[in-house]
Amino acid sequence: MAWFFIARVLFIAAVGYSAYQLQPLGDAEPIPNLAFGALLGTLVIGLEIRLKHIAMTHMLGSLIGGAIGLGAAKTLGAALYWADLTDRRVVFLHSVILLGLPYLGLVMGARNAEWLEPERIVALFRNTGPRRRYRVLDTSVIIDGRIADICETGFMDGTLVIPQFVLKELQFVADSSDSMKRNRGRRGLDILQKIQKMSGLDVMISDVDFPEVKEVDLKLIELARTLEGKIVTNDFNLNKVAQLRGVDVLNINELANSLKPVVLPGELMKVFILKEGKEYNQGVAYLDDGTMVVVDNARKMIGKTIDVVVTSVLQTTAGKMIFGRFIDQAMAAPAPAGGAVMEGEPVRRARPQLPPSAAAAGK
Repeated sequence: MAWFFIARVLFIAAVGYSAYQLQPLGDAEPIPNLAFGALLGTLVIGLEIRLKHIAMTHMLGSLIGGAIGLGAAKTLGAALYWADLTDRRVVFLHSVILLGLPYLGLVMGARNAEWLEPERIVALFRNTGPRRRYRVLDTSVIIDGRIADICETGFMDGTLVIPQFVLKELQFVADSSDSMKRNRGRRGLDILQKIQKMSGLDVMISDVDFPEVKEVDLKLIELARTLEGKIVTNDFNLNKVAQLRGVDVLNINELANSLKPVVLPGELMKVFILKEGKEYNQGVAYLDDGTMVVVDNARKMIGKTIDVVVTSVLQTTAGKMIFGRFIDQAMAAPAPAGGAVMEGEPVRRARPQLPPSAAAAGK
């Protein structure tokens, strides 16, 4: 690091000395020329520091595009040899062509720099079959962990792209002072290691970055648009923003909701009552996939496995909720036959009998 600093100082001093000797500002005092040279050298160093954060493919694309634009500008300028160069409008047209075409070449070359990647170049000279499909992973879906199970089953096709800025965010979370965040970050790194070790799965670490974009979510959208791929996430906000920007999204939560078993009202379910519900005499249970089951008349059955009758199913953006009813045999028993009781006669209570429907539901 010290050698870089010394080299930069020497470069600025060399440019300043050249300006001091050659006097680019004319026959002015030597101090303004020296200051001009030092300022110019500082600007070059600042440009060099800025270029460190730009991918090599983007710089190469800009250079190629700028060279093509400059060549086209010179060609058009030479083609206008017959024009009257004493006319200011013609001179201005020459200036616009000489400045505009190289600028367009620089911008277009930088935007389409992904075509300079070795895989794209090799694909141009051989028959690779269908075009590769890219699936860009975000931080939340990596920490979630279910993506590893999906990849292991073989349902995730294409190339999994893990951006370098996502790895930096995971490392930042893993190094957090908060123990919960630190565990989440380390879990995400473990999931990535597990995915990389899977056989038959194409995983690519992408160094493409967008320095002008600060937010990670927007960088993911730009990367997916550049690769013409899809974002894999479980972030609701990223899902909506990506769709508004025209980028396809594979939402893990939507996949999980679509795979949950279909339950119809009137069906019987066996559930374990875990805790008390919000309303009176309610119990709450959970299915294996995490679906919440709210059961009426089940408050006193906490800690037991019971049979319930499904009454309704509610589908929300957060998932699915099932409402059921526990048929208590004691509550469902009919009252004993009414009638007058003679004074002094012992009361005889009939044995409670369940109606056929309630008896069937209780089994």
